Amino acid sequence: MAALFAIASLAILAEKTRIGAQLTGAVITILGAIVAANLKVIPHASTSYDFVFEYFVPVLIPLFLFKADLRRMFFETTRMSMAFLLACTGTVVGAIVAVFLLDLSSLGTGAAIDATQREAAIAGLFTATYIGGSVNYAALGEITQLREDASFFSAATATDNLFSALYLALLAMLPAWRWLARRYLAHDHAAASDDYAPEHITLPTLTLSLTLALLIVAIADMLTSWLANPNWRYVMITLLAIVPATLFPRQMARLHGGFELGILLSFVFFATIAAGANILAMIQIAPLLILLVIILLCVHALITFGLGLLFRFSLPELIIASNAAVLGATTAPALAAAKGWRELITPGILVGVFGYALGTVAGTAVFQFWSRLVH
Repeated sequence: MAALFAIASLAILAEKTRIGAQLTGAVITILGAIVAANLKVIPHASTSYDFVFEYFVPVLIPLFLFKADLRRMFFETTRMSMAFLLACTGTVVGAIVAVFLLDLSSLGTGAAIDATQREAAIAGLFTATYIGGSVNYAALGEITQLREDASFFSAATATDNLFSALYLALLAMLPAWRWLARRYLAHDHAAASDDYAPEHITLPTLTLSLTLALLIVAIADMLTSWLANPNWRYVMITLLAIVPATLFPRQMARLHGGFELGILLSFVFFATIAAGANILAMIQIAPLLILLVIILLCVHALITFGLGLLFRFSLPELIIASNAAVLGATTAPALAAAKGWRELITPGILVGVFGYALGTVAGTAVFQFWSRLVH
């Protein structure tokens, strides 16, 4: 845990330099954690990482949403939904193109699945994870029975972790590429700066912000337990955070410090994701998966940002939509916050949660479609 905070803190300090400002703290955190993990400075798996996913990630959401007045964000949420569907289309097409171009018949041989269906199963697996997330990835692993091949599944997980982290770093760098940014619709997605004035941060406001965030998570967990549906956890957290932010905007605007605390925790979260990227294991077991993911993400990006340009979306909207699809509802608001796009935090969470609902359905559809096509 100390190493994760050290990497995050160094990234925050490095962001103040000229080069660091261009790379951004998020990218520095991700690359630093990948290097540290693969040099054996920090482990690829740890109970500390589990703690971050279990406790830090849920708390991040209310910390970012205390000033998310939906009356001001309805327009952004509608546009983000359309951008997200475009990103999902890019994932589906990318998975089909990758499987069509590559011979993947040598992969997943240890799974109890017909040889003619292996490629379709792999396409469905990566479609699910790059529209939804790890929950959808696990679901398709069960549906396609690819999970039974432990060596393949571990290699696929390593590949997913590495390229998800690298893709997140790429997304974070895109706004700095001026030749690209100026081609998209110009729109300021930052909320009014007065609502986030750092000089108003005090110990009471910081304490109240963290306490309220923890209470929201606790109540959301109670509700999801009562509903017996853990998939609703992030939906509940989001709703419980945005309701008071919308009904009592003036009072919630006084909770200074929560957003800044959320930035620190989001950097720790980025480091945790990147630390799981085991480059050696991925190369040793299934180097063919590297090509598959590269092709899939390239097609995804071409469709998302190419058609997004034609449909007049802003670059930040497309970045957060792509982030929500490829990495899920947790990293999208964190990246939006880190880049200062506060108007996109709530829409990023909502479309990411929608991705959890859509991922398994889309992955299964690709699996079934490709299976019937090869027959």
